[in-house]
Amino acid sequence: MVLPHALCSHVQNAFRARHLRISVAHTTQNLGILSILLRAGFISSIVRGTVAEPDPHAFLGVGDAERRIWADLKYRDDRPVLSQMALISKPSKPVYMDPGELRRICTGRRALTVRPLRMGEIAVVRTAEKENEWLEAREALELNLGGEVICRAI
Repeated sequence: MVLPHALCSHVQNAFRARHLRISVAHTTQNLGILSILLRAGFISSIVRGTVAEPDPHAFLGVGDAERRIWADLKYRDDRPVLSQMALISKPSKPVYMDPGELRRICTGRRALTVRPLRMGEIAVVRTAEKENEWLEAREALELNLGGEVICRAI
């Protein structure tokens, strides 16, 4: 199983190295986190493909080991849009929050050991109620769902 810290460090390092496109393993977790980054405006597009190229037609003809998700990174005025991506839940200490605690971090107050979200910052939540659906913290709050807070991006 690929842990979320691998994706967080890969995306953060790719932005720092000024890469235009990255490829990561095709997993439900990576697809969920990257789609949240896409909706939040941190990346410009995501495409399924193979190890060699971002081609959705070739994606269907290969095995699971060769499937990749390609993401186009976004820059504004030659500066990366995403400056930091940090893990909140760790394998040794997962952080679960109910809707009340999510409301606290979304409105600028500390909950448990998690600092509040600042302006322009997002938190990725994996909900347990809806079969491991991946949502941004504010979306989970609107649906009145809690779950494991995976990472934050600014």
